[in-house]
Amino acid sequence: MPARSNPTVRQARLGAELRKLREAAGLPARAAAEMIGGNQAKISHVESGRWGVSAERVRRLAAFYSAADERLVDALCAMAEERGKGWWEEYRGVLPPAFLDVSEMEHHATRFHSIQALTMPGIFQTEDYARTIFESAIPPLPKSEIEARVEHRMRRRVIFERASPPPFDAVIHEAALRMCTGGRKVAKAQLDYLLEVSEWPKVTVRVIPFSAERFVGSAQSALYASGPLPELDTVMIDTAHGIPFLDAKAQLDRYRANYHVLTSVSLGIRASREAIRCIAREM
Repeated sequence: MPARSNPTVRQARLGAELRKLREAAGLPARAAAEMIGGNQAKISHVESGRWGVSAERVRRLAAFYSAADERLVDALCAMAEERGKGWWEEYRGVLPPAFLDVSEMEHHATRFHSIQALTMPGIFQTEDYARTIFESAIPPLPKSEIEARVEHRMRRRVIFERASPPPFDAVIHEAALRMCTGGRKVAKAQLDYLLEVSEWPKVTVRVIPFSAERFVGSAQSALYASGPLPELDTVMIDTAHGIPFLDAKAQLDRYRANYHVLTSVSLGIRASREAIRCIAREM
């Protein structure tokens, strides 16, 4: 079996969780390799996500590691059995791999918590607003890639077309609402769309007003995606240097705490809608 040259974030996560189970058992990679009839390099490839692993093998390894959390083992087996190609695969080789990883993460997540300080949540951006964001990239992007990024961003909303869409809770700072991104016409259309989105089933939008006295300045924009278990949650950070995905327990705990603090200083759902409506009227 040839090793994957570029495993997806989800494939790498499965391998990382298997490594955590092995290390918790105090077993060296050599012992795990002997158990499945391979060498240490094979286990290294599995734990890095470069080699696929069957659900049966996941169970064998989990039993060897004396992993007692049946729900976690079942969730890892489900990850191992994922074989389908999602719609995002159409963009492989066209967009950076991280864009595809975001779509895959959203496809499998059970709930979302979004923190936005200066821009709208990507999944709720209008075409013109998203295009403005991508056109401001440094260095400039080719027009064809800008259009591909915009199209991909719009298609991410497919998760809300399910019979039972995942809950999505967004906390947006007032600064993001007042940014005249793309000009007044584009900015107002974006606010109007955000109001529409806030009425969708399972979607809540809360605004942190300028008057909030406890705004956590270090709470950078982030998308917290819940997995089937808290141990499989993921945080995506959108930065100028890429899109890192975080899953260490301390990191997850930090962003959970940040979100709760930001929610506590936000306006209520009705007051948030009224704030968005007032700002839109001022545009």
